[in-house]
Amino acid sequence: MFVVDTNILIYAADRDSAFHDRCRELLDEWRHKAAAWYLTWGVLYEFLRVTTHPRVFRKPWSASQAWSFVEALTASPFLGILIATERHADVVSELIGELPHLSGNLMHDLQTAALMREHGIKRIYTRDTDFHRFPFLEPVDPVT
Repeated sequence: MFVVDTNILIYAADRDSAFHDRCRELLDEWRHKAAAWYLTWGVLYEFLRVTTHPRVFRKPWSASQAWSFVEALTASPFLGILIATERHADVVSELIGELPHLSGNLMHDLQTAALMREHGIKRIYTRDTDFHRFPFLEPVDPVT
């Protein structure tokens, strides 16, 4: 079981990226493999934001194109979307107590980390080194 972070999805979508082939290959493998893997709605909305943003994505997609990519992912029979449970606020409170240095952009990562803790998932495929700040996670950079 593992979570896939936004940047892996973006590289898989960006044919001009040096990481495209590896990330696309992994996504295709995960989509067809009979094993559980996960995303969050926060990750998916961030993907939509980046891929449709003309100052962020080199060749921005339309909202329809980006959503089609998301729909292809969510059609995977072994994909789950992590959602907050009734314990979410308590888990976030615990994490803020354990990691008082968190601030700014790390709050988006905090949401992902909290959902992972709630659901007992430790591994995240990401190129974002900020996930190393969460000692209970196992970040894996699939292109290094």
